[in-house]
Amino acid sequence: MSVEMSVARRPNAPRSIRTRLGARCAIAAGRLLALLPPRQIRRILLCLRWRVRPATYAEAERSREDILAGSMGMRALRACLPRSLAIVLLCRFRGAWPTWCAGVRRAAPFSAHAWTEADGCSVGELNVAEAFVPLVKVEPKP
Repeated sequence: MSVEMSVARRPNAPRSIRTRLGARCAIAAGRLLALLPPRQIRRILLCLRWRVRPATYAEAERSREDILAGSMGMRALRACLPRSLAIVLLCRFRGAWPTWCAGVRRAAPFSAHAWTEADGCSVGELNVAEAFVPLVKVEPKP
């Protein structure tokens, strides 16, 4: 039995310098935020979600693709926390806010995971809602 060891990325058209720079800044900020305790991450994200509209699925997926194209390290399976934070931050740079979630696996063995949602669906990941229970959610401000 083989196990997929990285997150797949669809090949896209070449990205502009502005897009690549924004993705790199979001990746750096996401990696720094991932070093903080969960309570502080949530507090920072709650402050950042002000005065932006909810992200559509297409916007969140585009941000995810830009993040995956910006760093090979973001494709690793264990990079879910910095990857999800970078996606949320890149969406924020673009004036939108997806839902950021962190949770645990419903069945044994224990596993934690972080992901983003938009329009009620997990962005770029299959069966996350069925496999994980969200413990922390930072939704767009109503």
